[in-house]
Amino acid sequence: MQARTLGGQGLEVSAVGLGCMGMSQSFGPPPPRPEMIAFLRAAVERGVTFFDTAQVYGPFHNEELVGEGLEPVRDQVVIATKFGFAFDDRGEARVSSRPDDVRAGVEGSLRRLRTDAIDLLYQHRVDPDVPIEEVAGTVKELIEAGKVRHFGLSEAGVATIRRAHAVQPVTALQSEYSLFWREPEEEILPTLDELGIGFVPFSPLGRGLLTGQVTAETRFGEQDIRATLPRFEREALQANLALVDVVRAVAERTNATPGQVALAWLLAQRPSLVPIPGTRRLERLEENLASAQLDLSADDLAELDDGSARVQVVGERYPEAMQRMIDR
Repeated sequence: MQARTLGGQGLEVSAVGLGCMGMSQSFGPPPPRPEMIAFLRAAVERGVTFFDTAQVYGPFHNEELVGEGLEPVRDQVVIATKFGFAFDDRGEARVSSRPDDVRAGVEGSLRRLRTDAIDLLYQHRVDPDVPIEEVAGTVKELIEAGKVRHFGLSEAGVATIRRAHAVQPVTALQSEYSLFWREPEEEILPTLDELGIGFVPFSPLGRGLLTGQVTAETRFGEQDIRATLPRFEREALQANLALVDVVRAVAERTNATPGQVALAWLLAQRPSLVPIPGTRRLERLEENLASAQLDLSADDLAELDDGSARVQVVGERYPEAMQRMIDR
């Protein structure tokens, strides 16, 4: 597996990481825990060194899973987790990046991840009630204390990124980016280039759409987040599948899968970009990792760019309540 460096802070990771959320939630009933622990270790054996989790996944269960799975190989991997929520006694979450909540959250993450330091700590969602300078200052203190190594942001807008970076250098931004969602190209990516910040696209396969496995007849179960997403409603999905036809045409010509083409297109955008496709199936993991060896030609890339530009994606990314949590 090739390695890439996220931003200017020297954090080296595998060119393709692994998003771990789906091992605990959001995409149907989670598999048995022992199966997922074995899967995490199999990913390391295949060259993955970058694993993404969060306090809110579960909540807490995903960090516990990742911590147990990666404990025997902790010195070989980079673990990223996220703060930004506070939880009541029932496990209900609310956005909070108050310094005390951040510090308490980090202590919990360290315990669940079975580690002395978090490699990359993201603010999961921007808290409009806490100045980002105060948040960055809190993370700076945690870095100085040796409990965190790198600071990241998730779904943050340009102004927030600049203000945070001025207090504590930001190593990476995590946001959605794929052929299915190219908004970061407008302002976010140029800002990251200017400041020397790496980019970690989540949902790089459009939550499965770009793999070609989702059809107009696909129905999502109650535990599948896609059942609640506007882009996957019946009429929207039928329209959005036109993008898959664009990707499939290049895949057939390059003897690759649509998913591999979609990931290879992302990898070709910037050397400091590292996608984190999520999966819990070994054959899908191996398919995703092989995308790092797929060299798309300039003509292939132009065809994907032009084709995706012609497809009007229908539907918002999230339901209204979740959409309001995205910083602009």
